[in-house]
Amino acid sequence: MDRKRPEPQLLCRRFLVEGRVQGVGFRRAGAERARGLGLDGWIRNRGDRVEVLVQGSPEAVGAFARWLAQGPPWARVGCVKTWEEHPVSSGFCILPSVEEEDG
Repeated sequence: MDRKRPEPQLLCRRFLVEGRVQGVGFRRAGAERARGLGLDGWIRNRGDRVEVLVQGSPEAVGAFARWLAQGPPWARVGCVKTWEEHPVSSGFCILPSVEEEDG
């Protein structure tokens, strides 16, 4: 019997992190954590919040989501909002900051 290996299931999620998340190394620490978990995606400042998009195994995405709830040592996370997203290309990067969108 020739059995094909099942394709690994990948999750893609976008997070918006609110609280004291600016000036505390959140993007750098988040990028390091995501890369360490083997996740693809990006992280950036969005106004006074941090926005992250990650893709990877359900276990890795879950571990990253748990980390986001705490953040790096100097951060004070107030709230993390989560959305399902479409797949992204491979690799993980820090994107330039963007101003908050109106509306």
